[in-house]
Amino acid sequence: MADKVLLVKFGEIAMRGDNQYLFVNRLIQAIRRNLDPVGNYYVVREPGRLIVEDRGGEMDYDLVIPRVEPIFGLVALCPGLRLQEMSMDAIKEEALRHMQEMYGAKPMTFKVNARRSNKGFAVSSMELAADVGEYLLDHMPNLTVNVKTPDVVLNIEVRNRIYLYSKVIKTYGGLPYGSSGKGVSLLSGGIDSPVATWMMAKRGVEVEGVYFHSPPYTSEWAKQKVIDLAKRIADFTGEFKLYVVPFTDLQLYLLENVPHDKLTIHLKRAMMRAAEQIAVKDGAMSLITGESVGQVASQTMQGIYAINAVCHMPVLRPLAGMDKQEIINIGTKIGTYDISIRPYEDCCTIFVAKHPQIKPRLNVIEKIERKLTDLDKYLEEAVANAEVIEL
Repeated sequence: MADKVLLVKFGEIAMRGDNQYLFVNRLIQAIRRNLDPVGNYYVVREPGRLIVEDRGGEMDYDLVIPRVEPIFGLVALCPGLRLQEMSMDAIKEEALRHMQEMYGAKPMTFKVNARRSNKGFAVSSMELAADVGEYLLDHMPNLTVNVKTPDVVLNIEVRNRIYLYSKVIKTYGGLPYGSSGKGVSLLSGGIDSPVATWMMAKRGVEVEGVYFHSPPYTSEWAKQKVIDLAKRIADFTGEFKLYVVPFTDLQLYLLENVPHDKLTIHLKRAMMRAAEQIAVKDGAMSLITGESVGQVASQTMQGIYAINAVCHMPVLRPLAGMDKQEIINIGTKIGTYDISIRPYEDCCTIFVAKHPQIKPRLNVIEKIERKLTDLDKYLEEAVANAEVIEL
């Protein structure tokens, strides 16, 4: 006899040495947070593995896997069996039952991989793989051995208990969410910034979002698009705080007081300052943007330099070396792209100059800003009046 379980594999966490347990604890907490609302589940620790078992009955993989799959730090999920007996006969019988139920009489190639970390089990890994493979060949004439490129790999792991599985679902990898500090992302309704936010969350950064809203120049539909993007990111992170900062008055002030070809640079510097104020208040240690070098006029090296100079904390740009198609591919994979292409423009798009300067000089930008005597006032009002949305 055997019980259905879900074997959970993690990747680089295994190389964390004495601190590994801290990362594993975060994984366990995330799994429990996602599964507790839908049943009575328990997580068992094994070296290099976590085993999810259903204490309420037979596990429903269609319910469990979608709730565990988005958790950062995991590299694979393996729906499998935990044997109730530690014997060769039990392994052979359950292996045969598993292969018949999963693959039936369809002709296919296979191999058996066996790992014996429990040295108290008398049969070696190689002997175990050979014996089970021979048993399957004797009872399933549709199978043929292929050790290099098999259609199916039957995995047997002999640990404190014996586990058996043949399906491996690749997940997103990365580090457990929240294990790498906190960052504030400048989140627009475009394609790039939600991908950048997701990528930093994947590296364990706890992310918050700041969206700059400029009614009536940007609509409530544009705001809702950003909220929907934030909700999608929350599917991976479990939660997301979004600040909606009213920016109309500040943008109009800049429009009236700076050269139009430099408007985008001044606007983005103001955004960085506002986001940094929020970051400091919330204990974040970095800002995150979706900038890709050379993609638009403000993302030339000179533009990035002029924008970055206003910041006191690190600015993380995970998309800096990517082209647009690479970013679209990730956005499609994680489910943000279809939201991003809804036809509602953000404030940067509305106020963009017809012929923006692509090589701004920092000393010129700073000289202009020194004359903007009311800029700090507008920034403080915008941040103070920000709407906070908890997702």
